[in-house]
Amino acid sequence: MASMATYFIKTPSPSPSFPKKFNTHFSPALTLSIPLGSKPRTRQRLRISNALIEPDGGKLVELFVEESKKGEKKREAASLPRVKLSRIDLQWVHVISEGWSSPLRGFMRESEFLQTLHFNSLRLDDGSVVNMSVPIVLAIDDAQKRLIGESTRVALVDSDNNLIAILKDIEIYKHHKEERIARTWGTTAPGLPYVDQAITNAGNWLIGGDLEVIEPIKYHDGLDRFRLSPAELREEFTRRNADAVFAFQLRNPVHNGHALLMTDTRRRLLEMGYKNPILLLHPLGGYTKADDVPLSWRMKQHEKVLEDGVLDPETTVVSIFPSPMHYAGPTEVQWHAKARINAGANFYIVGRDPAGMGHPIENRDLYDADHGKKVLSMAPGLERLNILPFKVAAYDKSQGKMAFFDPSRQQDFLFISGTKMRTLARNKENPPEGFMCPNGWKVLVDYYDSLVPADNSKVPEAVPV
Repeated sequence: MASMATYFIKTPSPSPSFPKKFNTHFSPALTLSIPLGSKPRTRQRLRISNALIEPDGGKLVELFVEESKKGEKKREAASLPRVKLSRIDLQWVHVISEGWSSPLRGFMRESEFLQTLHFNSLRLDDGSVVNMSVPIVLAIDDAQKRLIGESTRVALVDSDNNLIAILKDIEIYKHHKEERIARTWGTTAPGLPYVDQAITNAGNWLIGGDLEVIEPIKYHDGLDRFRLSPAELREEFTRRNADAVFAFQLRNPVHNGHALLMTDTRRRLLEMGYKNPILLLHPLGGYTKADDVPLSWRMKQHEKVLEDGVLDPETTVVSIFPSPMHYAGPTEVQWHAKARINAGANFYIVGRDPAGMGHPIENRDLYDADHGKKVLSMAPGLERLNILPFKVAAYDKSQGKMAFFDPSRQQDFLFISGTKMRTLARNKENPPEGFMCPNGWKVLVDYYDSLVPADNSKVPEAVPV
């Protein structure tokens, strides 16, 4: 059997006002709209170029200290007040330092935080607008604030007190948690996973500033070689002579409906005149809620999908997106799309209820299932990105495989929800043949089997990061 390395790319060890009305930039049936800056978009003839899309702000931000200056920075950090990072904080340092959030150069100061909360965007010095829909902030408590005092720099350390970065030219401001939660999630209902994990018990102050990161972030979990930075992804796409990159964000195992969508997207891009469109299959690798399948198991499942030929490894790059997951629906999906621009993607596939979840206290979805794709089509700062809405795929009983839903014969289709899929896997039952590749399904069954204690008592809850 081929190793994962055969299929996965490895890493080396007074402001201008917004337009009053936005035209959408969907690509229905892959008819492209080419945006014209921040003006309302108009349809133009397709232009195909081998050049990758520019990062937000025109230049990819990377915030690592030069090798020759590391000793100096470590000595400097030894005399600075220290702020200890949580696991999620460390993930955000990873995100910022590699340029996923370009042109952001550190944890947000108050002006950036307020623009993000109220406008879902940042206005740059030249008057241009880039999308930024989720706050990327670092919280501190009263004791840490007193310790920092008048210092303009702090050292950021991990849970073992290892130096991670220096945060310079700092600004400390009030952490208005209720406002942050309400504007990011559209509700302050109890039970929002990211809120419970990272905000409720966090400090009452936020500290922003520019990052100087000592070393690239590593997790030593056996998966670091799959965490390609935006610069590394761009290098790989260039090496493969990609003239289009279409990104697919996921935090679940890949079934054949997903694969159908991705392969059909590539077929249509070829029909449009692109010569070598490349798929970026990009599982989210930061914090996820406790009942999601853990990253390590998802990566095993994705390996089997490629091994079994469901996706073509020659035209697919599988890499890990390091961002934590908010489950903030239409607000968060803008972040997911924006980050992929910085990695070189000019097409983004969006489906039903992207980044959504069930309401934490009511028996309904928290967000309208169609709002994510609608918001993406109008979002300020995403005009350059072509949005590809999902076609609905379901299990076609008449053909014994996943197919695009045909409402004229809806009786032939079976919709298998994520809840149903997890229930089948927990019970070691097989889904209909053709729903998922057999080896991929076995990984899912093995994962749920690993949660069952030897005495077959209650399955324990998965532990979040």
